[in-house]
Amino acid sequence: MTDYILETRDLHVGFGGFMAVKGVNLKIPRGSIHAIIGPNGAGKTTCFNLLTKFLTPSAGKILYNGRDITRLTPAEVVHLGIVRSFQISAVFPHLTALENVRLALQRKLGVSFQFWRSSKLLKSLDQEAMARLAQVGLQKFAHIRAVEMPYGRKRALEIATTLALEPELMLLDEPTQGMGAEDVGAVSDLIREVAAGRTIVMVEHNLGVVAKLADRITVLNRGEVLAEGSYDEVSRNPAVMEAYMGVSAEEAGA
Repeated sequence: MTDYILETRDLHVGFGGFMAVKGVNLKIPRGSIHAIIGPNGAGKTTCFNLLTKFLTPSAGKILYNGRDITRLTPAEVVHLGIVRSFQISAVFPHLTALENVRLALQRKLGVSFQFWRSSKLLKSLDQEAMARLAQVGLQKFAHIRAVEMPYGRKRALEIATTLALEPELMLLDEPTQGMGAEDVGAVSDLIREVAAGRTIVMVEHNLGVVAKLADRITVLNRGEVLAEGSYDEVSRNPAVMEAYMGVSAEEAGA
């Protein structure tokens, strides 16, 4: 039997009279990379915010390692091993790369906002912080402020800070958004590397990245699951062609 790390059961959320997510059922196998895609307005971001507890569902359940986390807060699920990134890089711009990662390590130790801690204690985290930077190829940027780093490097830094929290499940929101081809390739390779030993769920608009990375894909449309399967399976699905790519089955076969 497949070991699912994350499941949703008949997940719904509405805003006023509008149902943004309707009856979504997901099963994310442990150790996989799972992509959620769909056209604009499909409900991807809303679904992602439900999974990461930034929204509370109107109905349905979310299970993590078999535990019902539906009513937990974002801070509570971080302690369980679920960490997310955001569409916009969420690092501290005026701290160095090393300081950003060190701050994440402080959070893991429960002293994230105790800036008055002795320099000796903070320095003791430097070795581990450098190891996290090395994981994402940022050793040379250790003492560079985040605001001075290229965009692709900032996204790599965000992944490094996420890794510092030692997540079992990483949720990545549009990890390659706004990047040039070179950065897209580098960050895609990085995601593949850091996926070892953990599970990744990502919302991603770049189908090339999805094809390269995802073991399984869920396609949403109008808040509902339209299709699910491998990239080859969903890319040949006539309903996906029409809803996501704007191509009807007849046009695709023309």
